[in-house]
Amino acid sequence: MIKRSLLTLAVVVALMLGLAVTGVFALATEEPPFAVKLSEGAFEVRDYPALVAAEVSVGGQRRDAASKGFRLLAGYIFGGNTRKQRIAMTAPVTQAPSGGEKIAMTAPVLLSGGGPWTIRFIMPRGSTVETLPTPNSPAVKLRDLPPSRVAVIKFSGLAKQADVDAKTLELSRFIKAQNLVATGPATLAQYDPPWTLWFMRRNEVMIPVTISAAGIPEPK
Repeated sequence: MIKRSLLTLAVVVALMLGLAVTGVFALATEEPPFAVKLSEGAFEVRDYPALVAAEVSVGGQRRDAASKGFRLLAGYIFGGNTRKQRIAMTAPVTQAPSGGEKIAMTAPVLLSGGGPWTIRFIMPRGSTVETLPTPNSPAVKLRDLPPSRVAVIKFSGLAKQADVDAKTLELSRFIKAQNLVATGPATLAQYDPPWTLWFMRRNEVMIPVTISAAGIPEPK
């Protein structure tokens, strides 16, 4: 009985610590701004402004590619650049086919199907390709991203491949129902660090779209 009580207490403490760490990370992590043009349950249509990203192209299976790409990009923002400058991490980290000053990391991180994979960190607000430090690794590229419109489906959990496939299908049906037209592949966006409890993880599948017959205006 005592052992069982101690085990229960340990589980509760671990859960509380996980919630606390996840909450602190969420509050501290910058996310790119966007305007919601349409919202329906778990679905949204968003307009994003021009952004700057650091990205790598990695072959292999999705999870392996995401892990390798994350390490390469983390090396860049944690000082692996010509200024040895640390860049703050943002969210999400995105996955799609095809020692000095600290710079914040943003969220999400994104990944989509049809490898090789492009793993991308969005740079903190106000960054430009010209002002960011040059990566030491030739695999890391800095890129300007134009304003975009994306259809999104939000979901929680571990983002297993079966989940990603199912959500991509749901999103494709939503896009069709809204008379939108997909203009690129699906991307998986993940917003949380790996220690986040599975039921608290924020994931999204994103698909770029064009104007709908329903009259949603184009992004400016």
